[in-house]
Amino acid sequence: MKKTGKLELTWVGKYDDKVIEPRILLEDKSKSYGDPASENMLIHGDNLIALQALQQDFAGKVKCIYIDPPFNTGSRIDASGKEIGYDDGIEHSIWLDLMYKRLILLSNLLSDDGSIYVHIDDREQAYLKVIMDEIFGRNNFVQMISVKRASPAGFKVINPGPLTVTDYILLYAKDKSYLTYYPQRIPVDYDENYDLLIENPEEPATEWHFKKLTDVLYDKYGFSGWKDARNKWGSNWKKVRNSLLGDIALEKSDYVVSVRDPHKPSDLIKEKMAQSKHNGGKVIVITRKNYSPIYIYQGGSLSFYKDKLRDIDGQLVPTELLTDFWSDINFAGIAKEGSVQFKNSKKPEMLIRRILELSTKPGDLVLDSFLGSGTTAAVAHKLHRRWIGIEMAEHCYTHCKPRLDKIIDGTDQTGISKNIHWQGGGGYHFYELADSLLVKNDKLPVYQINPSY
Repeated sequence: MKKTGKLELTWVGKYDDKVIEPRILLEDKSKSYGDPASENMLIHGDNLIALQALQQDFAGKVKCIYIDPPFNTGSRIDASGKEIGYDDGIEHSIWLDLMYKRLILLSNLLSDDGSIYVHIDDREQAYLKVIMDEIFGRNNFVQMISVKRASPAGFKVINPGPLTVTDYILLYAKDKSYLTYYPQRIPVDYDENYDLLIENPEEPATEWHFKKLTDVLYDKYGFSGWKDARNKWGSNWKKVRNSLLGDIALEKSDYVVSVRDPHKPSDLIKEKMAQSKHNGGKVIVITRKNYSPIYIYQGGSLSFYKDKLRDIDGQLVPTELLTDFWSDINFAGIAKEGSVQFKNSKKPEMLIRRILELSTKPGDLVLDSFLGSGTTAAVAHKLHRRWIGIEMAEHCYTHCKPRLDKIIDGTDQTGISKNIHWQGGGGYHFYELADSLLVKNDKLPVYQINPSY
């Protein structure tokens, strides 16, 4: 082991200073598609060499990188789809070296306000984080996102320990102090804490009267109480009730409230909260300059259901701020996305959409150097981001290109297409890596310029 004077992860080959062969990218115009003015790039070839080729023109220009590298699970899939086994002990160093060299090049391509998302499983997550800490700096680590990708109901074999249903995404900034991040909200079910309706909202707040939302519902259906509801709706009566309560809350969202503990209340708010417990159920109003009033009621502050609502893809729904645990994205129904099959490796378009909307705006440049079935390029295209996709295997031809062509034609209506009303448009340029610049001389033990140049 080389002594470096610092704590770091080492492996066989890390310190081998191998020069990456310089190559250029050659456009295959017979495979380029759509608008010739497009700046999008689909590249077929080894991503290490391709990333090196991109350095001259794109260093510091990529706003967001998402990669879904091989998870190093003890087997791999060749271009024909056949599973190949290998010695995991040997392969571990190969995998670490593969990631290290590519992450260095990816770091160079990121803009100062850019971010990189690396999708990984629990086997290599810890090792990957140490590598990324070394390359990007621990201070530029933003978040480890947990993504629920499966349901326990689908497992037939029980291994020791809890079932694994989670992947991880490591998020790093090029420079955290400049990081671009757009907070997102996600749809959620009706929150039962919003259980009060203001009956006379036209009156001053100090004169408001409240009614339980459940009572509003029971009155609507002519029930005397929950027992009548149970008798009418059966064993699932609570699910039926909450669904109907959600409809009422949405319809009357301006007047549906919850009594909450305010976040970091001031001394004045604490004083008014204590007072409200003994004032006969009257609302206390705290006015604020340039801000909405605070309404204190029975020891808490009133939170309005309308403040949870957002327009998501044309539908007004209750939402909450996105956290580091993503359990709302369906991995089960993605087999037909893009009209390409990519068993056990394809990621949902909704997942990539979320990532790109967290870190980019239309016109920003997105890169994926492990393009796979083309999901990142597909989503970036639909969201009007510029993109670069790199894939070395045959599915660059059989998966990525056909998928992107259908998107440009407007015939792809899978994934996020219908949500965003995708109609087609745009284009890309298809590139191959050029042949080696230097080749061995047939007669002399020296290298010469490749005659093909």
